[in-house]
Amino acid sequence: MNITLSITNGETIRAEQSGTDEIWLVSQGAYQPGDVIRFTTDQEGFYLLRLEEALGPVLVYAKAGTFTLPVPFDEKKICYNPIAFTGNIHFLSARTARPWEADGMRDLSYNPLDCHENRTLFPHASANVETRGESVFAARNAIDGVVANHSHGAWPYASWGINRDPDAALTLDFGRTVEIHQIVLYLRADFPHDAWWKEAKVTFDETTTLTLPLVKSDRAQEFPLQPTVAKKLVLHDLVKADDPSPFPALTQIRVIGRETH
Repeated sequence: MNITLSITNGETIRAEQSGTDEIWLVSQGAYQPGDVIRFTTDQEGFYLLRLEEALGPVLVYAKAGTFTLPVPFDEKKICYNPIAFTGNIHFLSARTARPWEADGMRDLSYNPLDCHENRTLFPHASANVETRGESVFAARNAIDGVVANHSHGAWPYASWGINRDPDAALTLDFGRTVEIHQIVLYLRADFPHDAWWKEAKVTFDETTTLTLPLVKSDRAQEFPLQPTVAKKLVLHDLVKADDPSPFPALTQIRVIGRETH
């Protein structure tokens, strides 16, 4: 098993480190537009990645291949902590996760490293609509672990915005089969700017669908389930409450469960 961390810009490799089991990379110099952080592995499995200090270590499930995280600038950066991707020295690390780190009940949806370009690192959130294509309304914001929901816009108030589309749907792909025990939703609650949904549906692997009744609240809305095995889920059929505001949105989704093994 081989893993590699690198920072590239076009054809230029600015910093790189390879090894087995555990590696770390120290990069000198401020990030520049066009920089891309890459994690490559030749073995599918669980990894603990620290690709940005402000995001902390993240337990992920990776497919064999390369995960690319473009270093965000300008509008693309405002959905992140302002200190993220700043400074003149950067410490990155990666290692294979220990069995006890992936076992047990946990939030299976948490991945602040997620981005539009992601095809190999799970969980991964995507949506059929994101308000105006702005980073502060991207699907990834719903799984970044930040539940601040009393406003909207720049971090820490990023959310998944649906651009008033009644057909909006968010897909959460786990990359492998997991056992789901609970869904937790934090609706954006910037009232009276925001409306809210009074109902939503969740479909697991295009086979089983549940209806979730929702209320106007800034609190976690928890939905215990009979253990449900699925590789992905879709949040859809979002029914807006009768409210003058046209702007319901989702701040966070948590999927509580465990590995099927």
